[in-house]
Amino acid sequence: MPLPEAPVANALDIPRLFARQQARSEVLRREPAEARAARLRRLGQWMTANRAAIQQALYADFRKPAEETDVTEIWAAQTELRHTLKHLRQWMRPRRVGTPLALLGTTSWVQVESKGVCLIIAPWNYPFYLAVDPLISALAAGNCCIIKPSEMTPQVSALLARMAREVFDPAEVAVVEGDREVATELLSLPFNHTFFTGSPQVGKVVMRAAAEHLTSVTLELGGKSPVIVDETADLRDAAEKIVWGKSINAGQTCVAPDYVLVHERVQAALIGEIRAVVQRFYNADGRGVAASDSFARIVNGHHFQRLAGLLEDAQRQGAVVELGGSVDQSQCFIEPTVLSQVAPDSRLMQEEIFGPLLPVLSFGSLMQAADFVNQRPRPLALYVFSRSTAQQQYLLEHIPAGGACVNETILHLGHPELPFGGVGNSGLGKTHGRYGFLQFSNEKAVLRQRVGRTALKAFYPPYTPQVRKLIDWLLRYL
Repeated sequence: MPLPEAPVANALDIPRLFARQQARSEVLRREPAEARAARLRRLGQWMTANRAAIQQALYADFRKPAEETDVTEIWAAQTELRHTLKHLRQWMRPRRVGTPLALLGTTSWVQVESKGVCLIIAPWNYPFYLAVDPLISALAAGNCCIIKPSEMTPQVSALLARMAREVFDPAEVAVVEGDREVATELLSLPFNHTFFTGSPQVGKVVMRAAAEHLTSVTLELGGKSPVIVDETADLRDAAEKIVWGKSINAGQTCVAPDYVLVHERVQAALIGEIRAVVQRFYNADGRGVAASDSFARIVNGHHFQRLAGLLEDAQRQGAVVELGGSVDQSQCFIEPTVLSQVAPDSRLMQEEIFGPLLPVLSFGSLMQAADFVNQRPRPLALYVFSRSTAQQQYLLEHIPAGGACVNETILHLGHPELPFGGVGNSGLGKTHGRYGFLQFSNEKAVLRQRVGRTALKAFYPPYTPQVRKLIDWLLRYL
């Protein structure tokens, strides 16, 4: 049963809320680690107590299976929270740095401090996790936060608003619901940091708005993340991991495999293995993928029409449907679909797919595969399937990407010790673990000198010939 709709925040209240958080942020800035940890523990306890409500909200918004919600929304957030609690004191501790000979007598360190009031604009595809994950980093760093959930997932949006009311003082954490106008109102305010997850197109809008206030930004965007399968790969293993990575959340994942480049000698065999895996995962009982309880739906009619249009355009340009291809607008359902002979200039190969459509193209050499990827904007993720260490290394060295997996898909996103983020068109800034903590922190450089002493006193004016000689010596030897 859907959760009751929460009232949309009045944009006129937003400046007042922002002012309250500005005042409160000065208190949070000076809090010890234990106070921050207590706030995080309350958040973790709420997630545990409301597991069923989170599952229910995700199912109501786009029929996401409870098992996927547990793994990709709740477990992922809890993993980040537990890792943060374990390391928070260490991250907050000032970090001593060495002293160069020219500054002998000084002591220096890097001291982290909160940025202040932060804006988190969450997307619709993982609407709970991608709101809570950056919130964990922001709270660990000692900030106040306003979260703007996506209006495309209203049940999760309402749940997040309830979570904020039940766990936090609104002067510390608040959820503001609403549409594009509310987002525009929020972006007009001088936040100290903005964390946005979404498309590159909207990311540019966010960055332009942030520039008006010189607000720092983290942009978690997307792009066309390639899979490269060479002739040495274990095709059954590769097929299972590609299908899982592409089909979880019905392909609506920023790091989902967007297209496959496979060595021409094994293309047909790989497609055969993918066909078998889809049947095993989503049609084991023979009733069809649409009847499976393990496959989500497209979030709304607009995105369904976009994906159906991509499929139609590819077929008009000669693409062959190797498996799948069924669509049902009444359910916002699109079957896992593999296409071959896809035209490189088709919309399917030019736009981020963000759905269960998988183009499979062939290559003859690793250089050809790398060149194909590098002719396009840099991807958020790169997936390499190969038994050859040399060929793995070649692709990792020759293809810039935000992150990469070898003989796996997506799992790097769940590793709290790895930085997650894009490069160029796929994003700006890194998150997760200490990297996320630092995104919401200012690393203040501190140098302490002894009173009445300075190593550079000999270089003070007036600039006599003797001073110039000392400067020449400094440049040459120090």
